Amino acid sequence: MSYTLPPSHPGQVIGLLGGSFDPPHAGHLHISREALKRFGLDRLWWLVSPGNPLKDHGPAPLERRMAAARALVDHPRIDITDFEAQAGTRYTAQTLRALRRARPGVRFVWLMGADNLAQFHLWQDWREILDTVPVGVLARPGQRISARMSPAARAYGHARLAARQCQRLGLCDTPAWCFVNVPMMAISSTRLRRDGAWGEVPQK
Repeated sequence: MSYTLPPSHPGQVIGLLGGSFDPPHAGHLHISREALKRFGLDRLWWLVSPGNPLKDHGPAPLERRMAAARALVDHPRIDITDFEAQAGTRYTAQTLRALRRARPGVRFVWLMGADNLAQFHLWQDWREILDTVPVGVLARPGQRISARMSPAARAYGHARLAARQCQRLGLCDTPAWCFVNVPMMAISSTRLRRDGAWGEVPQK
């Protein structure tokens, strides 16, 4: 099957930051820049999802979130894609299977905040994710201890890469994951929606 995807070529290390981006904000951009730097990524893709299976209420329309993300991103190595909508995948493990088929030879790295690691064991086929792609974890405020003590972190403690080796993550055999502490921005999509800041999409 043919998909519309950002540019890539075999051998590249591409980070994947998945989420609803409802709305996208400066915090997403900040952790993306940190991930590019910390994990030695060639490029980083925002996977703007149709919806989050773990959330009860659906996000704003995909087209609106994609437009807002494109208006926000100003980095030459960060791309925006609606691959999950194109492929019809609902869960991360399904998305990763489809991406590896679509772009063989590309080395993907799944990226997440420490809050996601704390509940990673609730994700569909979470062990498959850790077994097939390296995972880069970026610490967020108040989540460091719970993330490090989470079921997923304990189950895959043997596969954890030391933070000083984080640049190697994308080239490691799986399973491999790395936890890095980064300066974080105290901003969230939930707070922006609650404060009424998710207004009209800005135009470039």
